[in-house]
Amino acid sequence: MLQIYNTLSKTKAPFEPLEEGKIKMYVCGVTVYDFCHIGHARVMVAFDVITRFLRSQGWDVEYVRNITDVDDKIIKRAAENGEEPQQLTERMIAAMHEDETSLSVLRPDQEPRATAHIGDIINLVQTLVDKGYAYPAQNGDVYYRVEKFAEYGKLTNKNVDELRSGARVEVEQAKESPLDFVLWKSAKEGEVSWESPWGNGRPGWHIECSAMSKCCLGDTFDIHGGGPDLPFPHHENEIAQSEAANGCTYVNTWMHAGPVRVNSEKMSKSLGNFFTIRDVLEKYNAEVVRFFLARVHYRTYIDYSEDSLKEARVMLERFYQALREVDAVEGEIENDFETRFIEAMNDDFNTPKAISVLFELVNELNKASREKSEVASLLAGQLKKLGGILGLLQQDPAAFMQGEAGEGGLTAEAIEVLIEQRAAAKKNREFAEADRIRDDLSAQGIILKDSREGTSWYRES
Repeated sequence: MLQIYNTLSKTKAPFEPLEEGKIKMYVCGVTVYDFCHIGHARVMVAFDVITRFLRSQGWDVEYVRNITDVDDKIIKRAAENGEEPQQLTERMIAAMHEDETSLSVLRPDQEPRATAHIGDIINLVQTLVDKGYAYPAQNGDVYYRVEKFAEYGKLTNKNVDELRSGARVEVEQAKESPLDFVLWKSAKEGEVSWESPWGNGRPGWHIECSAMSKCCLGDTFDIHGGGPDLPFPHHENEIAQSEAANGCTYVNTWMHAGPVRVNSEKMSKSLGNFFTIRDVLEKYNAEVVRFFLARVHYRTYIDYSEDSLKEARVMLERFYQALREVDAVEGEIENDFETRFIEAMNDDFNTPKAISVLFELVNELNKASREKSEVASLLAGQLKKLGGILGLLQQDPAAFMQGEAGEGGLTAEAIEVLIEQRAAAKKNREFAEADRIRDDLSAQGIILKDSREGTSWYRES
């Protein structure tokens, strides 16, 4: 039985869908004002693994991940670049899709954009105003009355009295309370805006997700996910907005991915340890990065470092080295690897435990390969099948092992030329020259393997 840790209840419990066999899941996406960073990749990969596994087990998953394409950061960055906000967002959305494709992240079933749901957002704000949960202020903004929603803080165990005592009193006295947050922002001159009952403006960040999730999945849905920085205030505010407006439970299960730290420090541009996905993929194979992100439990923090990526490469090589020794064939095989893999994933998507099962399977595959057992091909097929559930092990093993040349490294073409020269030297009985070529390649991390079919090679980590 599938069990999921719920951030709201702070417990792991059997998952009960609203509709038998179906899961409606909404995950907060990216504010597209810059290239996606490794923290975004963590969330993308985590919920991609979750979705792939659920579907492999027969669940009908409707996966929605939004795009925030109107925001203060977008307006500011577009002005700095001397371009229109829409030009910026279109470029960044295209780049985001390129990054997730590189990481084998499947596109969501729906990818709503905030600017395409302005009418839905205005209607939701109006409902909150009509019910007394929101109010237009003299400055043209519309605010949510936090203290009117009795359950405010239930996701993150925040106490309204404590929040009030610690709140910064706004210089501008437009709010009734410093806790209140904006639902609709009045437009400044020259800014992108839309007409509304409260004047020209644009949506606040929190209301966007309440409106888009309602439009795509309904008033109540099964799972809401997001990154580690979203429970407060973003998701807390979503709950307050949606439950006040709709009069029912917003989400049954809340899931949050853990943070990414860099050498045990919080990732930050000010600390100089901020990495975009593109920065990382310039240095590391995309599947290595995906494996690095997937091998840690989705709720646990990840420590990004050179050593961690190198370790991930070595571990992934063990799988591909085993697969390159035999042709993979899918078929029935009597063992408990798949059962234990699925049990691990059903336990709150425990990827570390699931991957440990795959390493046991690799050991069994290597043993069968050494013994020339007929079961080796079936074991290889099983490894590829289970790895595929995690979005891994689908490359040609030789291609993965050969990889790409790093900066200043030998290209595949140059290596093949040297292998031909070595073969010619051996044919002419110039064994010293053949050994020299082999040693030179080895010194550059290129390992040769001779067989009756010829010479193959791979790059050493």
